[in-house]
Amino acid sequence: MTTQPVSVEAVTAVLLGDPTSAGDVRRLVPAAAGLYAWWASPDVLPALTGPTHPVNLDLRLLYVGIATKLRSRLASNHLGRTGSSTLRRTLAGFLLDDEQYRTRWTDRVVLVDDDERRLTEWMVKHLHVTWCEHATPRDVEQSIIQTLRPPLNVDHASGPMLDLVKAARRYYYASAGPRATV
Repeated sequence: MTTQPVSVEAVTAVLLGDPTSAGDVRRLVPAAAGLYAWWASPDVLPALTGPTHPVNLDLRLLYVGIATKLRSRLASNHLGRTGSSTLRRTLAGFLLDDEQYRTRWTDRVVLVDDDERRLTEWMVKHLHVTWCEHATPRDVEQSIIQTLRPPLNVDHASGPMLDLVKAARRYYYASAGPRATV
């Protein structure tokens, strides 16, 4: 049995560890509960100014999240469909014009199927992830976000990037046009 980090400092140290390519999530990430951090080159979404990775200076932090099952959250949600991932919706909002993503209404705004696939490919090409197993990730989430200050987090976040992220999210939701009434 392995001991999981409990303190904010210990979790932070693990999240600042060696990032894994997004393409390796299904193979490497455990099914356990925990926290995760998404990283990208400063050339990716250059308007965002997240903290630089302490070892890999070619990466900067974008987002921190929690999961009851890390592998499922990362592989099925974040690398799956915009309907179940705030991270994907936010990325899509930033990339709508450059990537010419198209959206539609279901019970919420989602990318059209072809563009869901293209966003996943974009994420696999451009993003890296770190994770830390933690039995009760919600207990440390707020402190981790306040310590690391990832620019794409809105909950528990503050600072100059907050307005930029909120604007990208509004742009994403508006891109589908008004919701049809039946």
